[in-house]
Amino acid sequence: MCRRSFGVIIAILFFNCIVSGQALFFSKSGKITFYSKSPLENIEASNKSATCVIDSKTGNMQFAVLMKGFEFKKARMQEHFNENYVESDKFPKSEFKGKIINNADINYTNDGSYDAKVTGKLTIHGQTKEVEADGKINVKDGKVSATSVFNILLSDFNIRIPKLVKDNISNNISIMVNCSLEPLKG
Repeated sequence: MCRRSFGVIIAILFFNCIVSGQALFFSKSGKITFYSKSPLENIEASNKSATCVIDSKTGNMQFAVLMKGFEFKKARMQEHFNENYVESDKFPKSEFKGKIINNADINYTNDGSYDAKVTGKLTIHGQTKEVEADGKINVKDGKVSATSVFNILLSDFNIRIPKLVKDNISNNISIMVNCSLEPLKG
């Protein structure tokens, strides 16, 4: 069902590109990594199948990722992540919908590296919060890459850490975004 939802999102974005003539950049292999540092054990996981879209005309952007796609070094951590913390069966995806607020400073037709300031709504575990982040947009040979690092608090998204393991898991999580996008052709 989740793959069907992504297919519908892609179809809608494709239709919007044709109708409005906007210059969209797209990827279905964006990388989202999160990292938690704690005194006993650091936790890190990556997902290499994030769907990403950037509209170069408006600066609107959207990212979506299936929570079960995060891979951990330890299988037990992955099991606990999906079952006990993010409840992946109940909340199968996370998404960000936002805007590059300094989009006018980015020239998507000229190779270069551009600072980007992003604001929008991040939804994780059924909770939506406003977030802001600094990032980079790199343009090379007609392709766009976007990178950013920002921090969230698990408690802001109603992700509870049991008292038994509160020393093992930090409430503060760093999220790293790294996406290579290509023009969406209509």
